[in-house]
Amino acid sequence: MAARNLCENSAMFTGIITGVGRIVAIHSLGSSLDHGKRLTIEAPSDYLDDVGLGDSIALNGACMTVTALDLPRNQFLIEISAESLAKTSGLTEPGPINLEKALRANDRLGGHIVAGHVDGIGTVTHFAQVGESWELRIRAPRELAKYLAYKGSITINGVSLTVNRVTDLEGSQAGCEISINLISHTVQNTALGHLRPQSQVNLEIDLIARYVERMLQDGKKN
Repeated sequence: MAARNLCENSAMFTGIITGVGRIVAIHSLGSSLDHGKRLTIEAPSDYLDDVGLGDSIALNGACMTVTALDLPRNQFLIEISAESLAKTSGLTEPGPINLEKALRANDRLGGHIVAGHVDGIGTVTHFAQVGESWELRIRAPRELAKYLAYKGSITINGVSLTVNRVTDLEGSQAGCEISINLISHTVQNTALGHLRPQSQVNLEIDLIARYVERMLQDGKKN
C-alpha cells in the first residue's frame, strides 16, 4: 500500500463535495524542501459560517486542519507538510479545489465512507463528453490496481464515484486504467470539470478494501 498523507484529526467524509473553493495564495513555511506550505483558500459565500479553528476540511480529497479564518473574505488557512505535498496533487498551484467539511454524526451518508487519506496519485488519460454525460479515464498506479473493481467505489479529488470498467495494463504502464461516468451535475458542481488529459488526481480506495486485505493477510499467517 502506498504511503498516505495523514489528517491531524480522525475525521471522516462521504465524498460528496459541499463547495468548490479556490487556492488564492501559497506561502512557504521555510527555505528548504523539508518545509511545507501555508495555503489560503477562498470558500463560497457563507461556507465557513459553521467552521471553527481546528476543524477538518478535505481539499481535493486530502484531509486538512483549519489553522486560521478570515470570515469577511470567506477565506481559511491550512498548513500542509512537505511529505503530504509529495504524496498529493493539486495543492501546489492557485486554482479551483473541491471542498468537503468533515462528516457529523447526524449527517446523511450520500456517497461512501471516505477517510481523507490519499492512497496514491492517478493520471487522467481521457476526458470527453459522451451524450449527456462525460467519460473520465484514469491510470492508477500498480500498488492500487488490486483494490479497484467493477462497480466498486473510488474517491477522485475528493469525489465519491463508481468504477464502470477496469483494464489491467502491462509493461511500462503497469497498473490499471479505470473508466468512470460523470453526469453533468458532477462536472458543473465540482472541480473535476477542469481536468484534462495528463492531469494528476488524488485517489483514495474504498475503506472496505483495506480491511479485506488485512483480513486476508492475517488468514495467510494462520
